[in-house]
Amino acid sequence: MLTPLVDRDTLDVEGTDRLVEHMLAGGVHGIFVLGTTGEAPSLSYRLRKELIDRVCRQVNGRVPVLVGVTDTSFVETVSLSRFSADAGAQAVVLAAPYYFPAGQPELQEYIEDIAAEIPLPVFLYNMPSHTKLFFEPETVRRAMGIKNVVGIKDSSAQMIYFHKVKAIAAAERPEFSLLVGPEELLAESVLSGAHGGVNGGANLLPRLYVDLYEASVAGDLPRIRTLHAEVMRISTTIYAAGLHWSSFIKGLKCALSCLGICDDAMAEPFQRFRPAQREKIMAHLAALDLPSRVAQSRATQTAR
Repeated sequence: MLTPLVDRDTLDVEGTDRLVEHMLAGGVHGIFVLGTTGEAPSLSYRLRKELIDRVCRQVNGRVPVLVGVTDTSFVETVSLSRFSADAGAQAVVLAAPYYFPAGQPELQEYIEDIAAEIPLPVFLYNMPSHTKLFFEPETVRRAMGIKNVVGIKDSSAQMIYFHKVKAIAAAERPEFSLLVGPEELLAESVLSGAHGGVNGGANLLPRLYVDLYEASVAGDLPRIRTLHAEVMRISTTIYAAGLHWSSFIKGLKCALSCLGICDDAMAEPFQRFRPAQREKIMAHLAALDLPSRVAQSRATQTAR
């Protein structure tokens, strides 16, 4: 889930509520706040806690809420995990601490030490493009021996890595949950044994990603091809309207703003799309028929 803002340090409260209901109406099986799409490292601790508390209260047990707690500070990660537990979250998601490049033995010790302090189940978050550090397969294997480390979200976009971790889990801990981040790999991953995806595009069209997941579980290849093609259209239009890496988040926020769901303010160092990019997003939305599809979803939600 992205983090709706009205300025760099103020939550878009009404937009947050609408976004949560929009995603739930689309059938998502869980909500992950304060991940990469949620701009977590750029947010103040005060705002992070406000978001956690609000989302947990809004969801009210309808689906699990997972909270990203990655930090460069061990103490702050533990503190946010405890806050999340008190707020009603079901699990936390932990990437490798960034800035200082830890060796794998050091990372293993970190996982062991922090898992012992966290009062919730822990998902590892393999995000090497941002942390500059992999959870190497052997490190994941060792982490599987920690009772409350229950799964991994792999956003490396490297399928060889995914297959290595899957093979280890199958041999040593079959219930270990394997989730994949890049939505462009959702179908392929689930067909190959992943348990699901954590897809930023579900902020915009949750039903599309739920349908693609379910088609993949069923092995319905014709339907998978159709739905995957739509995912790729979003990836190559909404996510590509800007010039920089931030275009992914800016595009999502701008699209949701155009659809009246939430504001598109960004946390520094980024700014919302300028008028030229916003016009591109509006054209892409029209071409994808998203305004009518979202309106239909809202009507269904209201009827319920």
